[in-house]
Amino acid sequence: MDASERRQFVREHRTCVFGYGRRQHGPAMTIVYYVVDGDDILVSTMAGRGKAKAVARDPRVSLCVLDEKWPMTYLQVYGTAALETDKEQAADLLRRVIELMAGEPVPAERREQIAKLAQEEQRVVIRVTPYATFATPPRHVNQMTDIDSLTHWTSTSLPW
Repeated sequence: MDASERRQFVREHRTCVFGYGRRQHGPAMTIVYYVVDGDDILVSTMAGRGKAKAVARDPRVSLCVLDEKWPMTYLQVYGTAALETDKEQAADLLRRVIELMAGEPVPAERREQIAKLAQEEQRVVIRVTPYATFATPPRHVNQMTDIDSLTHWTSTSLPW
């Protein structure tokens, strides 16, 4: 994948594994929906959740963007994250995420309900600005004859 194909892959998908460093134990990972804003990737979360707290401590995060099909294709994105606490922006992002999840636009009469939910949950926006990616094409054995042409190689991080 070249740089434009990597960006297109991120734009065309909606879920990722959000990875961040924890104070104790190993790294944490959670599957989240995301929205693209220019080159940035936006994630909705609650201010009291581990993702928000971790980003406040250390802005380095990784996103493993998933295509949701088998065999699993993915693209690893490394980025610098920032917390944004604007209530209107948080409500708007929550609405956009709900639309992704439901596969349909949120009706106008539900927008106030979503804004209230975002405020009650103290929603914030995590804005991830990518700086590098890491891609490995999937290698999958669907039948035993696939072993004859199975190849693997190492990959490297590439600039965003």
